Amino acid sequence: MTTFALVGAGPGLGLAAARRFGKAGHSVALLSRSAQHQDHLVADLAREDIHACGFTADVLDPASLTAALREAADTLGPVEILQFSPVPRGDFMKPVLDTTAADLDDPLGFSVKGPLTCVNTVLPGMRELGRGTLLFVNGGSAVRPHPDRAGTSIAFAAESAYAAMLHTALAPENIHAAQLIVPGAISPDSATSSPTALAERLYGLHTDRKGFRHYAEPMPDLLDGPP
Repeated sequence: MTTFALVGAGPGLGLAAARRFGKAGHSVALLSRSAQHQDHLVADLAREDIHACGFTADVLDPASLTAALREAADTLGPVEILQFSPVPRGDFMKPVLDTTAADLDDPLGFSVKGPLTCVNTVLPGMRELGRGTLLFVNGGSAVRPHPDRAGTSIAFAAESAYAAMLHTALAPENIHAAQLIVPGAISPDSATSSPTALAERLYGLHTDRKGFRHYAEPMPDLLDGPP
């Protein structure tokens, strides 16, 4: 059995994605800062006969991410699917003219060093399996920068560039990197951006393995990433 590792486990999209991949037969590794939140999610998934375990890690602490992902693989089985979708902190979203160089340290650590650490940790296991999927979930500012959200706009753009390069570099190894852009709020009432709908879309990106950038909802006048 292989593992679906979720970085940024929470009760919305995180739980829905864990449920979808768990029902497909994968063990589920839930990574977040709060062990208490992990326990609630594990209990919810257990009621649906999904095997899940929580692992405590902070996206801004590369050592904790590496340790958690290695423990997850040792405990549950090799990581075949990695989903990177933690929610950025509110203080990442200062207006551009109020943003200093120091203000970018945490956003870049969160959205660039965090995913890079995760990918470098799980990649050897995916190569041993001969397959893998790397899923990146971002808001609309990843492709349409917002002057009132400078930190996330800059950091998401850098994360997008990194993920796009992975898409090209790893394709010959049967490791698929894909990005899902969610332009608006995640709402349980939305036909396209509810947690359940997004989880199904992410599972489709894993199974279909076509293209790099995908949108939960249309964003007109934007060019896609690599084909």
